[in-house]
Amino acid sequence: MLDRRSFLLGSAATLAFSAAGRAAEAVRPSRLRQVRADTLSAPIEIIDDPYGVPHIRAESIPDAFFGQGYVVARDRLFQIDLSHRREMGQLAEAFGPEFASHDAVARLFHYRGDLDKELARVPPNVLACARAYVAGVNARIDEVTENPALLPLEYAILGVQPLKWDVQDLVLARSASIGNVDDEIRRARLAALGLLELDAVIAPLRPAWPLAVPEGLDAAAVSEADLGVLRQGRLPFGTLVPKDDPDSRRQDAIDRANAGSNAWTVGPARTATGRPILANDPHLGIGGFDPRHVAHLSAPGLDVIGGGAPGLPGIMQGHTDHFAFGRTNFHIDQEDLFVLELHPEDPERYRHKGKWKAFERVDIAIPVKDAAPTPATLRYAIQGPVISHDPAKRRATALAAIDMQPGGSGAFSMIAINLARDWADLHKAAFQLHPSPTNFHYADADGNHGWQVIGFMPIRRKGVGLMPVPGDGRYDWTGMRDFRELPSEYNPAKGWFGSSNQNNLPPDWSRDRIPAFSFRDPYRYERVASVLESQPKHSLADSVALQHDTLSAPAQQLVALLPAHASPGAEPAIAMLRGWDARLDADSGPAALFEILWRDLSDRTLAAIVPERAKALVTEISPSVLLGLLAHPDARLGADPERARDAMFDSALAAAWSSAQEQLGSDPAKWRWATLHQVRITHPLSRIPAIAAAFPAIEGEGTGGDSYTVMARWLRDAPSWRVSGGASYLQVIDVGAWDNSLMLNFPGQSNDPRSPHYRDQYLPWIHGNMQPMLFSRAAVDAHAASRMVLRPKA
Repeated sequence: MLDRRSFLLGSAATLAFSAAGRAAEAVRPSRLRQVRADTLSAPIEIIDDPYGVPHIRAESIPDAFFGQGYVVARDRLFQIDLSHRREMGQLAEAFGPEFASHDAVARLFHYRGDLDKELARVPPNVLACARAYVAGVNARIDEVTENPALLPLEYAILGVQPLKWDVQDLVLARSASIGNVDDEIRRARLAALGLLELDAVIAPLRPAWPLAVPEGLDAAAVSEADLGVLRQGRLPFGTLVPKDDPDSRRQDAIDRANAGSNAWTVGPARTATGRPILANDPHLGIGGFDPRHVAHLSAPGLDVIGGGAPGLPGIMQGHTDHFAFGRTNFHIDQEDLFVLELHPEDPERYRHKGKWKAFERVDIAIPVKDAAPTPATLRYAIQGPVISHDPAKRRATALAAIDMQPGGSGAFSMIAINLARDWADLHKAAFQLHPSPTNFHYADADGNHGWQVIGFMPIRRKGVGLMPVPGDGRYDWTGMRDFRELPSEYNPAKGWFGSSNQNNLPPDWSRDRIPAFSFRDPYRYERVASVLESQPKHSLADSVALQHDTLSAPAQQLVALLPAHASPGAEPAIAMLRGWDARLDADSGPAALFEILWRDLSDRTLAAIVPERAKALVTEISPSVLLGLLAHPDARLGADPERARDAMFDSALAAAWSSAQEQLGSDPAKWRWATLHQVRITHPLSRIPAIAAAFPAIEGEGTGGDSYTVMARWLRDAPSWRVSGGASYLQVIDVGAWDNSLMLNFPGQSNDPRSPHYRDQYLPWIHGNMQPMLFSRAAVDAHAASRMVLRPKA
């Protein structure tokens, strides 16, 4: 453990700026400042390059992580502070009583075990880095607290102060996510209606699996109320102004359904350079805070650069001085909903294994700004936190989640990955600290490349996790499996490996070890595979082009199904789409028409095949289902399926043409997909007028792509066409020749509108212009934009 001493930087603690050679002579000067640091053993030099990336040079590995904590707080303090407050359940004390219920939910999902034992699970060298990262965040908080002029603008507007961190926070806060529990409830409700087959309309199970109501579950009793506190939605900042916060659950569900990534590694035998190439572009929400912050940490025994999650120590995607690494979401069902029967006379007890068992009950008082504390009762069953409790119905529900298990915090996993030296070291010392389901991609300077699925998988006494189950003990979890029981491949014979959230379980994978049934449509992966197979000498430029590829497989298939003859109203749409290359380019008119047609066809098909009593449950249609029905109409469309299909298709074509004219103008030659598919970034609290005024929206451009192109650009819910998510961070790494590597971090490194890095990556991202990922000491020094030294006083 590090000695948590206090140092002064400067007079007691200085940020001194130094000149180092000719490169530094041009570095713009900056004022000296004072900060406090809990842990720092030697000076840290921080060099910012022209793209806003801080390059941290330390004399020890923990000090390098101190530097990362400091710079992420420098660039993203309010972002990480708001997240930290939410996770700690300390919003109401800053923002008022409307936030108390959210604080109660956050505290419900705090780890209930021994925090010291959780920290003891972490290797000492990893824990030392985590402590140093927290100390770096706190050093910046101390600095801005002493000099309020340095505070981000939100603090003066909202009248709050940043919250200090503790390393125990990293194991205390666990996820309060809805996960896939709403899918479980939907299936049960469809089963109660006798319409369980309709679940495949929304999301066909991958791998295929027969759906059945679990033994002992009363499907008719399942309802949205079983989600309990998970139905709260977003934080009620709208209460601070006379403007309601819109219902966000549908958009959140759409974003969850789209969440994913692309990654591929290409071995040296198939590259133009003779070195491996690793490319990765995680797909996350777009429209608010940037979900990645890029940093470069170097010290004796450590040299790592890439994108990290603000507030989480370490680098998630990037490279060390020996290997590159990337990730996409794998699929492991890590949550189950348990239905509990309450005692008829004592609602604080529930039936389990033939006996009545008392809930663990915790009564808390939540501090509230300018008001008395708000009381709340937290309950825990043997399976996990109780999210609904209804004595009148003698019913409660509990959520079992990997996050809540011992070792379920992933807060230390990035550090362990960054400290590893090679493939073997990752398996020995890092992957066991990584609970979240991930396709981990690897390529090293020796020419090796590999893929390992990592994450924790629950072992169920019974069932597969597709519906709620009785909480009487029959379906309880009995343990967990880790990466050692999940797929991997090292130096594959085909010379490359790719993942895009598709079902990549090996064909002979045991049926009793299927981790989930929620793998995504294979369109992105199939395009990646097609391109990589066709390029025997793949280059960095090829990877960049593939990350920005807009070919749409659904569009190709739909165009192939266009009718030979149509009504006069539909003919113009057919004429525009026939012969189109199916690329959803920003400047494409047919792409815009296709998207309008696709949305209209989806709505018409749902209206035709979903009975009225299930319409509230079945609100989306899988593209494979839609295309399948258009190609092979069946009885779901009525007594004469082909005639019904033809009429529906014709009406949709005519309506899409009319809608395009209304939205894009009367001249089809001027239609552009980017006109509709706009990219707009606003502060998450921009509905507060003072925040909106202080943080100008980043906007003005549109883009191509959609949810099913390799260049992922999700659409917002109707009627909007705006981008709601996609690849905000991209990297293409030339393994071993590191300075050739490229990256983008959208829209910029800083959340401060006064910074030149507030939106400097917006236009490069729009146009696909990748930026250098400077790594070597010489390259960084040659492009230094500013330098600072955090110098402790002994």
